[in-house]
Amino acid sequence: MEKRTVMVYIVITLLVFSFAVISGFSQEDVSTIQDSAFKEKMRPPVRFLHDEHNETALIEECNTCHHVYEEGEKAEDESSEDMECSECHALDDGKNPMSLVKIYHVRCKRCHQEKKAGPVMCGECHVK
Repeated sequence: MEKRTVMVYIVITLLVFSFAVISGFSQEDVSTIQDSAFKEKMRPPVRFLHDEHNETALIEECNTCHHVYEEGEKAEDESSEDMECSECHALDDGKNPMSLVKIYHVRCKRCHQEKKAGPVMCGECHVK
């Protein structure tokens, strides 16, 4: 009976350990695209695995997505990776031709359409 009890404890310990390890690794690179300008969410946030996306899409330069424009021209050596998009793009203020909502959709969707890869429909990015 004692031997059986020890075996049960070993199995339980292994199961708990396995669950903890699997759970930890499954959360390692999970991230979402969020911007503090969006106070009320109309859709769920976009789940975005940054490093995996860039590896799959063969994106090496940060300013491919994190661009900076100076006097209407893209500054090739500049990157906005430490900024939220809303710092340059307003949330539908009517003054900015590229509102914040449109920016996210145009930047991502256009690239996916051009490369014929990646999601382009609302529910493919905004997964419940």
